[in-house]
Amino acid sequence: NIQVRKLPLLLMLSLLGLVFAGTFSACGDDDDDLEQYREWIVSNNKWIKAKEAELNPETGEPMYVKVVPSYDVGAYVLMRWINDRKETEKNLSPYYTSTVDVKYIGYLYDGTPFDSSYLLTSNGDSIFRTDLKSVIQGWQIALQMMHAGDSCEVIIPFQSAYGNTGSGDIMPYSNLRFNMRLKDVHKYEIK
Repeated sequence: NIQVRKLPLLLMLSLLGLVFAGTFSACGDDDDDLEQYREWIVSNNKWIKAKEAELNPETGEPMYVKVVPSYDVGAYVLMRWINDRKETEKNLSPYYTSTVDVKYIGYLYDGTPFDSSYLLTSNGDSIFRTDLKSVIQGWQIALQMMHAGDSCEVIIPFQSAYGNTGSGDIMPYSNLRFNMRLKDVHKYEIK
């Protein structure tokens, strides 16, 4: 009778042991993951720090504006406008719920291109149409800072891109650079 009462306790202790073992082995996997990508991470971090510190040779001002959204102060992107912003300041700027038309080319930190809208034709010449809420956080931050007609170079840290998992040809821990133009705000919703 005493043995029967101990059985549930033994089962519960065994399950807790399995949970803790799984937690510690998952931590080990992260360490292996970091070691596997250590050189890539170091190179990406050096590059993004250099971009953040880069100065405009003509003015001595920072080349990029660091944009930190109020809803996530741990996230950011670096942006450099290519056009004169005074010419577009009265144009629409998308919300998180908007649908936008964008032309873009995406690059890894080392200049390797990985994606481009210039191969698309379904929504017009080279247009990528998307809901803001459907793209990576870095795009959401950048596009909400742009007005229709703006062209920007956008530097996105891996945490606001594809994180520690990567995607397709994009390795984990990849900081990204996009040349993008917000062609239009296709659906302007304020929900």
